[in-house]
Amino acid sequence: MKVVVQRVLRAKVSVDGKEVNSITKGLCLLVGLQKTDEKNDIDAMVQKILKLRLFNQDEKKWHCNVMDMSYEILSISQFTLCYTLKGNKLDFHMAMPGDLAKQNYQYFLETLCKHYNPSKIKDGAFGEMMEVEIVNDGPVTVQLEFPNPEKCVDRKSDKLSDMDKL
Repeated sequence: MKVVVQRVLRAKVSVDGKEVNSITKGLCLLVGLQKTDEKNDIDAMVQKILKLRLFNQDEKKWHCNVMDMSYEILSISQFTLCYTLKGNKLDFHMAMPGDLAKQNYQYFLETLCKHYNPSKIKDGAFGEMMEVEIVNDGPVTVQLEFPNPEKCVDRKSDKLSDMDKL
């Protein structure tokens, strides 16, 4: 699972020129699901996103998370994050297939809502060609990946991965 997290002043997503959802200050998430992802990867990612300290409070830099500030989250599915390069061509064979990705993306949203205020969670339009407008704050952009490819060599044999250490 790969997520690009952007601290934003505002963000909105539209389909065919019609606004689907928008947020003011908060986080915009670009979410890519890989075919090897499991529910525990999604659970770990949600916890990491919600606890990620990207916001300043008074004089304290990088002190607060999105929940501390009661900010909003706009989540957008983006399978193109799950690419590999073959020369100069993008290959998406690692992306989770459509129906399964939709189920797992819905689980991701439900898990976000379970651990944070559901009225603060907004969504794009799964599987649609979307126009995304982001006004990045900072700019601050963080890339997250679970399982961490540098720390989790073999998921079957190495049960103590980054997800377990959260």
